[in-house]
Amino acid sequence: MLTIATVNVNGIRAAYKRGMGEWLEARKPDVLLLQEVRASDEILADHLSADEWHLAHEASETKGRAGVAIASRLPMDAVRIGLKTGVTGDTGRWVEADLAVPSHDGAPARKVTVVSTYIHSGTLGTPSMDEKYAFLDHVTARLGDLSRDGGYAVVAGDLNIAHREADIKNWKGNLKAAGFLPRERAYLDRWFDDLSWHDLGRELGGEGPGPFTWWSWRGKAFDNDAGWRIDYQLATPDLADAAVSATVDRAPTYAERFSDHAPLVVEYDL
Repeated sequence: MLTIATVNVNGIRAAYKRGMGEWLEARKPDVLLLQEVRASDEILADHLSADEWHLAHEASETKGRAGVAIASRLPMDAVRIGLKTGVTGDTGRWVEADLAVPSHDGAPARKVTVVSTYIHSGTLGTPSMDEKYAFLDHVTARLGDLSRDGGYAVVAGDLNIAHREADIKNWKGNLKAAGFLPRERAYLDRWFDDLSWHDLGRELGGEGPGPFTWWSWRGKAFDNDAGWRIDYQLATPDLADAAVSATVDRAPTYAERFSDHAPLVVEYDL
Protein backbone atom coordinates (compact mmCIF):
# COMPACT_ATOMS: atom_id res chain seq x y z
CA MET A 1 0.00 0.00 0.00
CA LEU A 2 1.34 3.42 -0.99
CA THR A 3 0.11 6.28 1.23
CA ILE A 4 0.33 9.82 -0.16
CA ALA A 5 -0.59 12.87 1.92
CA THR A 6 -0.92 16.43 0.67
CA VAL A 7 -1.26 19.51 2.87
CA ASN A 8 -0.83 23.26 2.71
CA VAL A 9 1.15 23.83 5.90
CA ASN A 10 0.83 27.65 5.99
CA GLY A 11 4.55 27.83 6.85
CA ILE A 12 6.53 24.71 7.81
CA ARG A 13 7.97 26.31 10.96
CA ALA A 14 4.57 27.49 12.21
CA ALA A 15 2.99 24.11 11.42
CA TYR A 16 5.58 22.23 13.45
CA LYS A 17 5.11 24.59 16.38
CA ARG A 18 1.38 23.79 16.25
CA GLY A 19 1.84 20.01 16.20
CA MET A 20 2.46 18.90 12.63
CA GLY A 21 5.27 16.62 13.77
CA GLU A 22 2.89 14.63 15.98
CA TRP A 23 0.42 14.23 13.10
CA LEU A 24 3.20 13.07 10.78
CA GLU A 25 4.54 10.57 13.29
CA ALA A 26 1.06 9.09 13.76
CA ARG A 27 0.12 9.05 10.05
CA LYS A 28 3.47 7.86 8.61
CA PRO A 29 2.74 8.55 4.91
CA ASP A 30 5.17 7.20 2.33
CA VAL A 31 4.99 10.47 0.39
CA LEU A 32 4.27 13.94 1.77
CA LEU A 33 3.36 16.74 -0.65
CA LEU A 34 3.63 20.21 0.88
CA GLN A 35 2.46 23.66 -0.15
CA GLU A 36 3.19 27.09 1.33
CA VAL A 37 6.42 25.80 2.84
CA ARG A 38 7.67 29.40 3.18
CA ALA A 39 11.22 28.36 4.00
CA SER A 40 14.65 27.66 2.57
CA ASP A 41 15.99 24.23 1.62
CA GLU A 42 17.98 24.21 4.85
CA ILE A 43 15.00 24.99 7.08
CA LEU A 44 12.88 22.34 5.33
CA ALA A 45 15.63 19.76 5.85
CA ASP A 46 15.83 20.72 9.53
CA HIS A 47 12.20 19.59 9.91
CA LEU A 48 12.28 16.56 7.58
CA SER A 49 15.50 14.69 8.21
CA ALA A 50 17.57 13.29 5.34
CA ASP A 51 17.86 10.08 7.38
CA GLU A 52 14.15 9.50 6.76
CA TRP A 53 13.17 11.54 3.70
CA HIS A 54 14.26 12.24 0.14
CA LEU A 55 13.41 15.89 -0.55
CA ALA A 56 12.60 17.99 -3.62
CA HIS A 57 11.74 21.65 -3.02
CA GLU A 58 11.05 24.79 -4.98
CA ALA A 59 11.15 27.85 -2.76
CA SER A 60 9.51 31.05 -3.91
CA GLU A 61 11.66 33.92 -5.15
CA THR A 62 9.62 36.07 -2.76
CA LYS A 63 10.77 35.38 0.79
CA GLY A 64 8.04 34.13 3.10
CA ARG A 65 5.64 33.23 0.29
CA ALA A 66 4.49 30.02 -1.47
CA GLY A 67 7.02 27.16 -1.76
CA VAL A 68 6.22 23.55 -2.68
CA ALA A 69 7.97 20.35 -1.70
CA ILE A 70 7.93 16.58 -2.04
CA ALA A 71 9.15 14.45 0.86
CA SER A 72 9.39 10.77 0.01
CA ARG A 73 10.54 7.72 1.91
CA LEU A 74 11.06 6.12 -1.50
CA PRO A 75 14.01 7.08 -3.72
CA MET A 76 13.51 9.70 -6.43
CA ASP A 77 14.69 8.72 -9.91
CA ALA A 78 14.19 12.23 -11.31
CA VAL A 79 13.15 15.67 -10.08
CA ARG A 80 11.70 18.51 -12.16
CA ILE A 81 11.45 21.95 -10.61
CA GLY A 82 8.84 24.47 -11.74
CA LEU A 83 6.90 24.88 -14.97
CA LYS A 84 9.28 27.51 -16.39
CA THR A 85 6.32 29.63 -17.45
CA GLY A 86 7.69 33.12 -17.10
CA VAL A 87 4.45 34.06 -15.35
CA THR A 88 4.90 36.64 -12.60
CA GLY A 89 4.82 35.03 -9.18
CA ASP A 90 4.91 31.43 -10.40
CA THR A 91 7.98 30.28 -8.43
CA GLY A 92 7.40 27.97 -5.49
CA ARG A 93 4.29 26.56 -7.14
CA TRP A 94 5.23 23.32 -8.96
CA VAL A 95 7.64 20.47 -8.26
CA GLU A 96 7.47 16.91 -9.56
CA ALA A 97 9.43 13.72 -9.04
CA ASP A 98 9.51 10.17 -10.37
CA LEU A 99 9.50 7.64 -7.55
CA ALA A 100 10.56 4.02 -7.69
CA VAL A 101 7.85 2.01 -5.91
CA PRO A 102 9.10 -1.51 -5.17
CA SER A 103 7.07 -4.54 -6.19
CA HIS A 104 6.43 -7.40 -3.80
CA ASP A 105 6.08 -10.05 -6.50
CA GLY A 106 9.58 -9.87 -7.93
CA ALA A 107 8.59 -7.57 -10.79
CA PRO A 108 10.58 -4.40 -11.51
CA ALA A 109 9.79 -1.32 -9.43
CA ARG A 110 6.93 0.81 -10.73
CA LYS A 111 7.47 4.45 -11.65
CA VAL A 112 5.01 6.81 -10.00
CA THR A 113 5.19 10.50 -10.85
CA VAL A 114 4.12 12.78 -8.01
CA VAL A 115 3.52 16.53 -8.19
CA SER A 116 3.03 19.11 -5.47
CA THR A 117 1.41 22.32 -6.70
CA TYR A 118 0.16 25.54 -5.17
CA ILE A 119 -2.13 27.53 -7.46
CA HIS A 120 -2.44 31.29 -6.91
CA SER A 121 -5.41 32.38 -4.79
CA GLY A 122 -6.10 35.45 -6.94
CA THR A 123 -8.28 38.48 -6.28
CA LEU A 124 -11.02 39.39 -8.72
CA GLY A 125 -10.35 42.57 -10.66
CA THR A 126 -6.61 42.64 -9.94
CA PRO A 127 -3.50 41.48 -11.88
CA SER A 128 -3.28 38.48 -9.54
CA MET A 129 -6.24 36.88 -11.37
CA ASP A 130 -4.45 37.28 -14.71
CA GLU A 131 -1.43 35.58 -13.17
CA LYS A 132 -3.64 32.77 -11.88
CA TYR A 133 -5.24 32.14 -15.26
CA ALA A 134 -1.88 32.25 -17.03
CA PHE A 135 -0.46 29.72 -14.59
CA LEU A 136 -3.54 27.50 -14.96
CA ASP A 137 -2.95 27.46 -18.73
CA HIS A 138 0.56 26.09 -18.17
CA VAL A 139 -0.72 23.58 -15.61
CA THR A 140 -3.31 22.39 -18.15
CA ALA A 141 -0.59 21.86 -20.75
CA ARG A 142 1.54 19.85 -18.30
CA LEU A 143 -1.45 17.76 -17.23
CA GLY A 144 -2.05 16.99 -20.88
CA ASP A 145 1.55 15.78 -21.24
CA LEU A 146 1.34 13.59 -18.15
CA SER A 147 -2.02 12.19 -19.22
CA ARG A 148 -0.74 11.27 -22.68
CA ASP A 149 2.28 9.54 -21.14
CA GLY A 150 -0.09 7.17 -19.32
CA GLY A 151 1.06 5.12 -16.33
CA TYR A 152 0.91 6.25 -12.73
CA ALA A 153 0.83 9.95 -11.87
CA VAL A 154 -0.73 12.06 -9.13
CA VAL A 155 -0.94 15.85 -9.10
CA ALA A 156 -1.82 17.11 -5.66
CA GLY A 157 -1.99 20.28 -3.67
CA ASP A 158 -3.87 23.47 -2.93
CA LEU A 159 -5.59 24.40 -6.20
CA ASN A 160 -7.45 27.35 -4.66
CA ILE A 161 -10.56 26.40 -6.67
CA ALA A 162 -13.72 24.75 -5.37
CA HIS A 163 -15.10 22.73 -8.26
CA ARG A 164 -18.78 22.26 -7.47
CA GLU A 165 -21.44 23.57 -5.06
CA ALA A 166 -20.78 20.54 -2.85
CA ASP A 167 -17.20 21.77 -2.44
CA ILE A 168 -18.00 24.98 -0.59
CA LYS A 169 -20.37 25.54 2.32
CA ASN A 170 -21.50 29.05 1.34
CA TRP A 171 -21.50 28.62 -2.43
CA LYS A 172 -24.32 31.12 -3.01
CA GLY A 173 -22.35 33.86 -1.30
CA ASN A 174 -19.20 33.12 -3.30
CA LEU A 175 -20.49 32.95 -6.87
CA LYS A 176 -18.51 36.08 -7.74
CA ALA A 177 -15.50 35.38 -5.54
CA ALA A 178 -12.09 34.13 -6.61
CA GLY A 179 -11.87 30.40 -6.02
CA PHE A 180 -15.41 29.73 -7.24
CA LEU A 181 -15.62 31.68 -10.49
CA PRO A 182 -17.05 29.88 -13.54
CA ARG A 183 -13.86 30.49 -15.51
CA GLU A 184 -11.74 28.94 -12.77
CA ARG A 185 -14.03 25.94 -12.35
CA ALA A 186 -13.97 25.35 -16.12
CA TYR A 187 -10.29 24.44 -15.87
CA LEU A 188 -11.17 21.54 -13.58
CA ASP A 189 -13.96 20.51 -15.95
CA ARG A 190 -11.39 20.25 -18.72
CA TRP A 191 -8.92 18.31 -16.59
CA PHE A 192 -11.54 15.76 -15.59
CA ASP A 193 -13.65 15.55 -18.74
CA ASP A 194 -11.09 16.04 -21.52
CA LEU A 195 -7.76 15.01 -19.98
CA SER A 196 -9.14 12.04 -17.97
CA TRP A 197 -7.81 13.02 -14.54
CA HIS A 198 -9.68 11.66 -11.54
CA ASP A 199 -10.63 13.76 -8.50
CA LEU A 200 -10.00 11.17 -5.79
CA GLY A 201 -11.19 13.33 -2.91
CA ARG A 202 -14.63 13.47 -4.48
CA GLU A 203 -14.73 9.97 -6.01
CA LEU A 204 -13.75 8.30 -2.73
CA GLY A 205 -15.13 10.90 -0.33
CA GLY A 206 -18.80 10.70 -1.29
CA GLU A 207 -21.16 13.17 -2.91
CA GLY A 208 -20.78 15.85 -0.23
CA PRO A 209 -21.20 18.54 0.84
CA GLY A 210 -17.50 18.35 1.71
CA PRO A 211 -15.48 16.86 3.11
CA PHE A 212 -13.85 20.30 3.24
CA THR A 213 -10.09 20.86 3.49
CA TRP A 214 -9.80 24.59 4.32
CA TRP A 215 -11.46 26.79 6.92
CA SER A 216 -10.67 30.39 7.78
CA TRP A 217 -8.82 30.99 11.03
CA ARG A 218 -11.40 33.69 11.77
CA GLY A 219 -14.70 33.41 13.58
CA LYS A 220 -16.47 30.08 13.88
CA ALA A 221 -15.76 28.78 10.35
CA PHE A 222 -14.01 25.64 11.61
CA ASP A 223 -16.46 24.94 14.43
CA ASN A 224 -19.39 25.34 12.01
CA ASP A 225 -17.63 23.38 9.23
CA ALA A 226 -18.06 26.38 6.92
CA GLY A 227 -15.21 25.33 4.67
CA TRP A 228 -13.98 24.91 1.12
CA ARG A 229 -12.67 21.78 -0.60
CA ILE A 230 -9.68 23.24 -2.44
CA ASP A 231 -7.01 20.59 -1.75
CA TYR A 232 -6.94 17.72 -4.23
CA GLN A 233 -5.24 14.54 -5.33
CA LEU A 234 -5.75 14.14 -9.08
CA ALA A 235 -4.73 10.80 -10.54
CA THR A 236 -4.31 9.33 -13.99
CA PRO A 237 -6.77 6.51 -14.78
CA ASP A 238 -4.29 3.70 -14.00
CA LEU A 239 -3.41 5.15 -10.62
CA ALA A 240 -7.03 6.05 -9.86
CA ASP A 241 -7.93 2.38 -10.31
CA ALA A 242 -5.47 1.58 -7.51
CA ALA A 243 -6.84 4.19 -5.07
CA VAL A 244 -8.75 2.56 -2.22
CA SER A 245 -9.42 5.38 0.27
CA ALA A 246 -9.29 9.16 0.61
CA THR A 247 -9.43 10.77 4.04
CA VAL A 248 -9.35 14.38 5.21
CA ASP A 249 -7.45 14.47 8.50
CA ARG A 250 -9.57 17.22 10.05
CA ALA A 251 -8.30 18.19 13.49
CA PRO A 252 -10.63 17.28 16.39
CA THR A 253 -10.77 20.91 17.57
CA TYR A 254 -9.83 24.39 16.44
CA ALA A 255 -6.99 24.48 18.98
CA GLU A 256 -5.44 21.29 17.56
CA ARG A 257 -5.11 22.55 13.98
CA PHE A 258 -1.55 22.94 12.69
CA SER A 259 -2.71 24.80 9.55
CA ASP A 260 -5.83 26.40 8.17
CA HIS A 261 -5.83 23.44 5.75
CA ALA A 262 -6.30 19.78 6.68
CA PRO A 263 -4.24 17.00 5.08
CA LEU A 264 -5.82 14.91 2.33
CA VAL A 265 -4.51 11.34 2.54
CA VAL A 266 -5.03 8.74 -0.19
CA GLU A 267 -4.04 5.08 -0.06
CA TYR A 268 -3.12 3.27 -3.28
CA ASP A 269 -2.98 -0.50 -3.58
CA LEU A 270 -0.15 -1.09 -6.05
